Amino acid sequence: SLLDEEGNQDESLESKTLSAEDQVKDHSRGTRVVAGQIFLESGKSDSQSENEENFHSQEEEKENSLEELNSLEMSNLLNKDLEEAEIQSPVLTAIGGTADGEPCHFPFLFMEKEYAECTADGREDGRLWCATTYDYKKDQKWGFCESEEQSNKRRQMQEAEDVYQIGMKILNESSKKAQKKVAYQYLLKAADMNHTKAMEKVSYALLFGDYLKQNIQSSKELFEKLTEEGSPKGQMALGFLYASGLGVNSSQAKALVYYTFGALGGNLIAHMILGYRYWAGIGVLQSCESALTHYRLVANHVASDISLTGGTVVQRIRLADEVENPGMASGMLEEDLIQYYQFLAEKGDVQAQVGLGQLHLHGGRGVEQNHQRAFEYFNQAANAGNSHAMAFLGKMYSEGSDVVPQSNETALQYFKKAADMGNPVGQSGLGMAYLYGRGVPVNYELALKYFQKAAEQGWVDGQLQLGSMYYNGIGVKKDYKQALKYFNLASQGGHILAFYNLAQMHATGTGVMRSCHTAVELFKNVCERGRWSERLMTAYNSYKDGDSNSAVVQYLLLAEQGYEVAQSNAAFILDQKEASIVGENETYPRALLHWNRAASQGYTVARIKLGDYHFYGFGTDVDYETAFIHYRLASEQQHSAQAMFNLGYMHEKGLGIKQDIHLAKRFYDMAAEASPDAQVPVFLALCKLGVIYSLQYIREINIREVFSHIDMDQLLGPEWDLYLMTIIALLLGTIIAYRQRQHQAIPRPAGLRPAVPQQEPPPEHQAPQ
Repeated sequence: SLLDEEGNQDESLESKTLSAEDQVKDHSRGTRVVAGQIFLESGKSDSQSENEENFHSQEEEKENSLEELNSLEMSNLLNKDLEEAEIQSPVLTAIGGTADGEPCHFPFLFMEKEYAECTADGREDGRLWCATTYDYKKDQKWGFCESEEQSNKRRQMQEAEDVYQIGMKILNESSKKAQKKVAYQYLLKAADMNHTKAMEKVSYALLFGDYLKQNIQSSKELFEKLTEEGSPKGQMALGFLYASGLGVNSSQAKALVYYTFGALGGNLIAHMILGYRYWAGIGVLQSCESALTHYRLVANHVASDISLTGGTVVQRIRLADEVENPGMASGMLEEDLIQYYQFLAEKGDVQAQVGLGQLHLHGGRGVEQNHQRAFEYFNQAANAGNSHAMAFLGKMYSEGSDVVPQSNETALQYFKKAADMGNPVGQSGLGMAYLYGRGVPVNYELALKYFQKAAEQGWVDGQLQLGSMYYNGIGVKKDYKQALKYFNLASQGGHILAFYNLAQMHATGTGVMRSCHTAVELFKNVCERGRWSERLMTAYNSYKDGDSNSAVVQYLLLAEQGYEVAQSNAAFILDQKEASIVGENETYPRALLHWNRAASQGYTVARIKLGDYHFYGFGTDVDYETAFIHYRLASEQQHSAQAMFNLGYMHEKGLGIKQDIHLAKRFYDMAAEASPDAQVPVFLALCKLGVIYSLQYIREINIREVFSHIDMDQLLGPEWDLYLMTIIALLLGTIIAYRQRQHQAIPRPAGLRPAVPQQEPPPEHQAPQ
């Protein structure tokens, strides 16, 4: 489940021996790229490293001569330490029994078996005991290793562990919702018995409403309990509650304290949240270097977890776009469309088979990751002679999984077949085989050749590996400029490791000018591709199922981690007043906060929303000047037609700025040019503006004064009065003739009425052509 994966991410970091600071410091020692990942970075440029080579060669001689002496001294010291440790090891004293207060004797003999530690054998109550002499049978000298209270506690924890393991087994082995709910009942029981890991899982399930009914108050109590025990997960979650004001009074200072403790305990999400806070200056002084420290640590972990297939696809669905155009904005495939492709694939359509294979391999667009289905589709297409399918089969065999056993030989066969047909995926796979010696001897020249061929066809893996070879000087001369070029190309294709490598280069100034800001943005991108990004999809599904409370909490946590799409989605749910867990009078201020954070990350709609909130006074006081500033930023930075139209309206009305009809018309025209959708409202606004302008003009001029200045003799000639009389006479004659014709009309029979001709609508109601 998703909660397991999040837990695994944390546990794998905690299991490492290096502390958070040591991991960061370690990056300054040297550089190497493994499978396209730079794991150690250096701040030295080429010139620096060349100057230091001679110095290092002299130092190496001294170091070698000291190595033998040092190793001898170290072994002596280690032996001494081990002896001391043996002497200082705590001696267990027997409690009760026949030898109360005497030291336990290890090993001791019982039932013809030697015991090197306390045992519960021979006792029905399960209490641990030991003998105080070697032969228990002979001397009958014994005592308990623990008090009755300690024994009860130990047995209770063992029982809790057993219940937890049953729950986890059901949770991991089943994909059915009903089964997962059963699993959480076991976890709930284990949590009641104070099992830490069970409490962590249950508290998050209660927070998000995952398989348990959402209960913020109960989750808060569990998080407080976990925090007292020093659980980094509990500390991070309690920090989130204080940051978002869920179940507690909002306090950014307390949130920061709990996030910091969570990060020190090795929680990756806490590190990510602190990275974003230092980057954006939320509750702390803005510090790019501090943000870099936190983001780099998380990015190292995410990058080391990425396989060559690139992991699962992150779906970033905007709820605002989804409501306006269901299915269009999300990029999700409709169920009937997937069935149509499946039908085509069954009929032997090779393109459909390859497409479905890739969808099932990576997951996304509404299709769950399923290696078995992917393998079947690729096999069908490969048998039909499709080179792309052969190459992907090679990838699957190269990496191995539960479905496809790892086999370098089989992978090599598929890669060769695909590469011979000129397929870039196959060429890249063959390059990897020669680079790492998978099924063939290591050959850097051939690896370089195949990577170049793949890169020339625009395949991202080829570009990434080529960049790695230039970076390390494997098979070619070290060339950071070339490495940068290929990493940039691969990053345009969206490869996570390319972003990671570019971030390391910008962070250390290798081959480029050092730029903390660029490095942080790139590391942030890598961090947002971690497994926790899958919660974006679960939050969307919760919202789609009508559970806005669960969705908003999930989006709020992701928003804390710095996901812009989560910030705008949380703000959208609050804006629509769909989340009942947030108080009525807190809805708009909280929405305003998240629109603000999303806008600062460059989301145009959020910037316009900020303008609207200040214009109408939602969650803040009415402030036309601030609204005008936000609209102007959206207009200048993102060329938003909506913002331009709003600016036109504010100029027209003189709201937040001096009234100026000419500038209003200019902004309306710009809006019409920026978006075809704006043309109709702009036309109507311009019509209205024309009427206002005409009335204003008439009001400003004096008509009597105008006529007094007109000289008719000069305008129409000296006999203008004769012309005027002639025109009037002609008009009169026309009217008389028309009236006479009406009187001579033939009278119609009674009961029949003339058909009323259909009138055309007045021109102002006609749609513009």
